[in-house]
Amino acid sequence: MKNIFIFAFTGLLLLGCKTEPKRTDYIINGTAKGVYNGVRTYLKMKAENGREKVIDTSIIFDEKFTFTGKVANPTLSIISVNSVNGNLDFMLENSAIDVTINKTNIKQSKVSGSVSQNDFETYHKGLLALKNESRMLRTFIRSSIELSEKTKKDSIATLLAEVEKKQQDYPINFIKDRTESYYSLSLIEQEILKKNVNIEDYLLAFKNLNADLKGTSKGLEVKKKLDDMALVYQKTAQLQIGKTAPNFEAPTPDGNMVSLNNLKGKVTIVDFWAAWCGPCRRENPNVVKIYNKYHNQGLEIIGVSLDGSRTQKEPKKSWLEAIEKDKLTWTQVSNLQYFNGPVAQLYNISSIPATYILDTEGKIVAKNLRGKALELKVEELLLKQN
Repeated sequence: MKNIFIFAFTGLLLLGCKTEPKRTDYIINGTAKGVYNGVRTYLKMKAENGREKVIDTSIIFDEKFTFTGKVANPTLSIISVNSVNGNLDFMLENSAIDVTINKTNIKQSKVSGSVSQNDFETYHKGLLALKNESRMLRTFIRSSIELSEKTKKDSIATLLAEVEKKQQDYPINFIKDRTESYYSLSLIEQEILKKNVNIEDYLLAFKNLNADLKGTSKGLEVKKKLDDMALVYQKTAQLQIGKTAPNFEAPTPDGNMVSLNNLKGKVTIVDFWAAWCGPCRRENPNVVKIYNKYHNQGLEIIGVSLDGSRTQKEPKKSWLEAIEKDKLTWTQVSNLQYFNGPVAQLYNISSIPATYILDTEGKIVAKNLRGKALELKVEELLLKQN
């Protein structure tokens, strides 16, 4: 009898210590105080095109609503309520999640039960603190009439610059500190869509993430986006202002090969145009005027024609006739392959007219200038040369 009691007691202990199996689905238990019965709520995710995609709907009854389903990985999601302004962003994962809607300010709603939600909230609290600090310093500077001492104003401005730098670096540093967080994946996905993002920073940040995290379906999806952006970046990085213009060789109308490097040592305009391009032809008289005025002072132009479209019956003939009619007396080259020509591809040309203005060292100093702006830049560069 005593042994039976011991075995039973031991069994109860083992049952009590047994870990609960990980959920393979989610249930969102929502509370929406003050929201009327029959109001519809939506669970959404961001689609590939950046728009919101509704994945479930629920009707509020007795100030309650519920969503159920499965997600492959924790992912940034959205809840919206028809009678409430705005959206609630949160991390959705396979777990029991409690959501309490704040109908006055939905962004202040409470979410619990999602592990990745903790990182989401930590990130936004830290970012908000930096924004508030930056705002406070700006206000202080604007109202600093009382600060007659310049050193005090300068010290506040220096502090503001430091805070703004922290704010700028905050996303990438957050990802570096949380290499096992699903929210780091979502953050990479969000940040790489922003203008002037340093894609190399985010490639490195992704590389340093936990191997299991990178191997998830979400990780593979983010990696593909990064790789696609890296290809575009590598193609355009060499074309940024301050970079040396990529060299190329292309045939002239008589078949001789001309290299851009042959023109190094002079201020040079690389002018992409075509006989079929109306805006190019209308700009040509201005380019002729600039060339005639500044050629003897050291200006060179190399025209790269994008003739060769399917609609042209005789692209070379059209090219030559346009050169003669528009009086384009500078060097002209073309592979007659439309936008698929090697020079157009090298310079990532997607529309014309397009121009690259190079200094005497062959560095790109300006792009796509026309009319008076082009002339002023040429004049400025020639003055520096002399």
